[in-house]
Amino acid sequence: MFLAVLMVSLVMAGSARAAQRAGVVTLEVDLSAQSPGREARLWVPYPLSDHNQVVSDVRVAGDFTSSGVYSDQAHGTPILYAEWPGEAASRKLVFTFRVERREVAQRDLPSREPRWNPADYAEYLQPTSLGPTTGEVKALADRITKGARTNLEKARAIYDWTVENMYRDPGTRGCGRGDVCLLLKRPGGKCTDISSVFVALCRATGVPAREIFGIRLGRKAAEDITTYQHCWAEFFVPGYGWVSADPADVRKAMLVEKVGPDSPRTKEYRAYFWGGIDQYRVMLARGRDLRLNPSQAGPALNTFGYPYAEVGGKPLDFYDPKRFSYRYLYRER
Repeated sequence: MFLAVLMVSLVMAGSARAAQRAGVVTLEVDLSAQSPGREARLWVPYPLSDHNQVVSDVRVAGDFTSSGVYSDQAHGTPILYAEWPGEAASRKLVFTFRVERREVAQRDLPSREPRWNPADYAEYLQPTSLGPTTGEVKALADRITKGARTNLEKARAIYDWTVENMYRDPGTRGCGRGDVCLLLKRPGGKCTDISSVFVALCRATGVPAREIFGIRLGRKAAEDITTYQHCWAEFFVPGYGWVSADPADVRKAMLVEKVGPDSPRTKEYRAYFWGGIDQYRVMLARGRDLRLNPSQAGPALNTFGYPYAEVGGKPLDFYDPKRFSYRYLYRER
């Protein structure tokens, strides 16, 4: 279904009017069965409106003793936080929002770039705990971008290399950890893995880049989207702004359709996801190595595309929504 819808988007990308998707996303969390008698704390990615999506009719309900909307200090990522005391017999939260999302097609990118100051984008040039920008990553990035002069040329060379050398591994848990050095040795993974390699290589060659963490919207009128998390990337073009790139969805399409790198379908997907993203996704968060706010007891969070909870100071496995006990639902409206 995803690929059939995407082919419609590929056609519409050439039209003046971008495709749109609108509906209500509901997150239901129930931590009642988790370690009774211990304090429970919950952090949830909190989406905001931007130039590609409009978030409205936000509602939060539950039996928590306190809650609030905060942001982390390093990245400004919005966070919905709630907590329950140890004596609470029930620990439930329902978070609902309406989102209108539009398709993005950035096609007329400038071939010339004005001078810019990398210090203004220092956050997006820094290494992360799993995404170094020196050593073998730097050496590879330099080889890939040899002869490229502009950010756009470098990013395109890295995008092409990523599509041609990475692959989607359905056995990867969740969206993947994005451990770049391991991925260069075994280049199979899912969306966070593939996007993280693209981002690290861009940063290593001086192109500001970042991962975007979100969740796919349903294609049906009503759908359980609990496991629909998705990660894509953006890179910075001076004189233009941030440009989307999603090599992970190219590799997913190739796997699902069982087509090779030279297939006409693959070429269409490569063209579409270079500066284009479909309307069936909502951006939730950015940033790696997050120290949440209020701060979690556990280590810095590698990514924040999933709800995160601690009971008695110990984190729950957000890759296992059934045992964590949460679900995302989508309803068209």
